[in-house]
Amino acid sequence: MSAHLELRNLVKVFGGLTATNDVSFEVQPGTSVGIVGPNGAGKTTIFSQIMGEHIQTSGSIHLDRKDIGALSTPARIHAGVSRTYQVPRPFAEMSVVENIRVGLMPNSVRGMIFGAPDPAREMDIARSVGFADDQLDRLPAELSMGDLRKLEMARTMATAPRLMLLDEVFAGLTVGEIAMISDLVQKMRKNGMTFLIVSHDLRALEPLVDRVIALNQGTLIADGSYADVMNDAGVRASYLGGE
Repeated sequence: MSAHLELRNLVKVFGGLTATNDVSFEVQPGTSVGIVGPNGAGKTTIFSQIMGEHIQTSGSIHLDRKDIGALSTPARIHAGVSRTYQVPRPFAEMSVVENIRVGLMPNSVRGMIFGAPDPAREMDIARSVGFADDQLDRLPAELSMGDLRKLEMARTMATAPRLMLLDEVFAGLTVGEIAMISDLVQKMRKNGMTFLIVSHDLRALEPLVDRVIALNQGTLIADGSYADVMNDAGVRASYLGGE
């Protein structure tokens, strides 16, 4: 089976800082891959390069064997890739349901202005991440951090991606909310969704992933099963304090 996503020798340099250093890995269709590492390891920078928010200094990114390195971020979303952010980025003046509606609209200015709402789909997405009906008209400023995380997930789902990049999606969630989002990820996996998941919550990450990639100072230092990576001496020294 050919890789759904393939990063080849990815390098990103910001001034004198090398944020990703010759990173290469593949993600197979329908699988879930975790990315772990200490703060500053390059995890979010990898996501930003996949989405075209930062263009790699060298190397390439292939989606279904097509080089997407020259595509804009909207074009990559249209190709089936979407992401959440560590710091939620909702449209502040739009309600929960309106934020979801933006993702459901066709990818054009005309669609944004004249596209017809799909209330049933909006409701399905909102409920699937745990929003109650009486929360749909709330503005982001009225939401807890946990609800903002859920809104990030909902907005990502609304673009109908085939590959979802989840960046610290469990941060700020209660145990119950983590369980709900985990169940949703598992359900979407069964329907063929592919995931890349960055998380510091290793307990929440473990049951969701087929394998784990560990980064440190922009370099890939381990790639394998969750157990193998967590027991890797280099990972334990850099991320787990050598315990």
